[in-house]
This record gives sequence, C-alpha cells and structure tokens, in this order.
Amino acid sequence: MAARITLVFDCCFADPKGFNTRLCGGFLEPYYRPAERNQRYHQVEFTLDYAASALHEAAHWCLAGEVRRRLPDYGYWYLPDGRSAEQQAAFEEVEVEPQALEWIFARACGLGFRVSSDNLHSDLGPSDSFKAAIWRRVREYCKKGVNARARAFARALACAFEQPDPFCAEIYQLADLS
Repeated sequence: MAARITLVFDCCFADPKGFNTRLCGGFLEPYYRPAERNQRYHQVEFTLDYAASALHEAAHWCLAGEVRRRLPDYGYWYLPDGRSAEQQAAFEEVEVEPQALEWIFARACGLGFRVSSDNLHSDLGPSDSFKAAIWRRVREYCKKGVNARARAFARALACAFEQPDPFCAEIYQLADLS
C-alpha cells in the first residue's frame, strides 16, 4: 500500500520542473530533507513502509509553504514521546490541519484513519477536543477547499485506488474517530 501511495505522490510532484519532491519510505523516523547540492530531489521521508506515515508526512508537505519547504523538517519543533499535558495540548493544536488532511488522503486510498497523539509513553491519548477539531477541519476542507497540492494529491489517490470523491463532507463522521 505504501509503495502505491509513494508512486502516486511521485507522479504528482517529482517532476524537476515542478516541485522536484519525492516521497520515500524505509526510515526509522519521518523527516523532510530539502535538496542540497549533492541531492537530486527534495525528500519527504516516512516511517518504514507504513501507509499512515506516508499519508501523514505527505499532508505536512502539502501544508508547508514555499519558505518552510526550504528548511530541514520544515523548521518545525518536535518534542518526542513523554510530553506533559501542556506540551501535548500544544502538539494537538499544530496537528489538527495535517491530521485532517491525512484523513482525507486515507479516504482517497480506501483506508481507515486513526487520530495520532504521538505520545505513547505518557498515557495521554488524543483528547476529545482534538478529535472534534480534526473532524471540523475536514468538513471545512470539504466545503471551502484545500490548496492545489493537497487537492491534486487527494484526487490522484482517489483515482489510483478507485475511490469516490474524498471531498464529500458527509463521509466524515466524528463517531469514526472514537
């Protein structure tokens, strides 16, 4: 599954005259690596061969603006597992958009979606408010649209995986996130 997702992403964005970006699996940790002198492509790296990781990292790339795409890992901060409740709340605040977009991409592939709190060692699962915020953002994306990169990728995934329009708000239910 991850290999097919990678192929779709690369078909959409690997053109050197366009975004010159590839999605690559097999890594222990996700990371974004902008092209340097000895590197041919910008590289969106995802964990091992996990489809959910591929979709999540693609979502981050689709949301990152031009300036952020020039920075290693988009210049984002990241605190590893074991975050406090306050740190977890900050994490959830910045993860609403990428997880909402990941849910759309997952639907476009015919996959389920699971909210990630990315904090396994602290027993802090995703809060109900986080889930609700993701659901609201997905419905907003369906109603108002997403940027051109996200739209192109979602539609290409839906075509490749023979799925219906992933921008139909009615297919997203808050109860699916419990």
